[in-house]
Amino acid sequence: MIDIKAVSPGESVTEVILSRWFKPNGARVEKDEKIAEIESDKAALEVYAEAAGRLEILVAEGSTIPVGEVIARIDPQAAPDNGSSVPKTPEKDAPPAEETAPAAPAQSGSPTHVMPAAARILAEKGLSPREVPATGPGGRLTKADAMAAPSRPSVSTPETPAISPPPPPPAPAFASTTDRTETRKKLSPIRQTIARRLLAAKNQTAMLTTFNEVDMSRIMEIRKTYKDRFQEKHSIGLGFMSFFTRACAQALLEFPEVNSQLHEDELVYFNYADISVAVSTDRGLVVPVVRNAHLLSLAEIERVIADLAARARQNKISIDEMQGGTFTITNGGVFGSLLSTPILNPPQTAILGMHKIQERPVAIGGQVQVRPMMYVALSYDHRVIDGKEAVSFLVRVKELLEDPIRLILAV
Repeated sequence: MIDIKAVSPGESVTEVILSRWFKPNGARVEKDEKIAEIESDKAALEVYAEAAGRLEILVAEGSTIPVGEVIARIDPQAAPDNGSSVPKTPEKDAPPAEETAPAAPAQSGSPTHVMPAAARILAEKGLSPREVPATGPGGRLTKADAMAAPSRPSVSTPETPAISPPPPPPAPAFASTTDRTETRKKLSPIRQTIARRLLAAKNQTAMLTTFNEVDMSRIMEIRKTYKDRFQEKHSIGLGFMSFFTRACAQALLEFPEVNSQLHEDELVYFNYADISVAVSTDRGLVVPVVRNAHLLSLAEIERVIADLAARARQNKISIDEMQGGTFTITNGGVFGSLLSTPILNPPQTAILGMHKIQERPVAIGGQVQVRPMMYVALSYDHRVIDGKEAVSFLVRVKELLEDPIRLILAV
């Protein structure tokens, strides 16, 4: 037997939650096949089979367990040998599948076991298991047995003929359901951590937000003109995030207060720009870090962000890749947000919010023109960053984006 243990998503993690099994107890698994998922308060991690064989599950879904505990075992002896069939597993561990159960003579009397799917079908048909012949191995009543059984006819008499109830009145156009039940779902460890961090950011910092707007005309012209050649040469699309990341990285080195962190009574300045990029996943927002963004080209930034975002959504990103950022960029525009005040990502002291690009009339050289405009917002910790530095930083980002050649020439 091979033990499968709960591994740690990070060095500081001591407990995890077994959130999901991808295989049922007693199922056959292949080597390196995904079998489970564990979560901590920082990240999720997939667990893979270390060998082929029969899976014995020891820990139920939703259980909180210490790192290193054995969550399952794999019996390699139950694995096929040279293409032979899998040996039959004990009934208490893995009942044979209903669909592949060999036919057997009908059993008389009560079945020894009613499969769950069969029980549901019989209940819908108004039948008792005693009324249906069981043809499964060992007298099991299978799904096929239940489906083959005729439904119990409805009873009606001449005196009281069966009458179909009148159809319900149509629901109002604004209502999709009349269900007034409530559903409760426990917060996942990641969501609990997000909630704690956001509350701490709000209560423990002097957060303030300054706004500006960016004319995206030049960037959109560049993308339109060069996107095909960029894709052909670099095998990656040219998006907006590389421009914003590069602009912020350059501005961070010019305004060190925005690229600093407060640790007790010391202010730590960073001579590099490690930019966290907010990525929305089905478990919540995660912020993988683009290291040394100030040294990367647009193509390199696009590749790094695409890789980090893909692995974050697949829960294949490590804790180390989400720690150590000096500044954060979040893009609410992909969801249609026109304007927002992003909340700080502690211990960082500033975060830039991108928004939806929208055509608006603007005054250009004394004339009104329609331009693709984006509102940008910089939230910052006023304990560390004065308004002058915050506003100047955001103006510098605006200048770099509206004249993208500066990003290439670094001027």
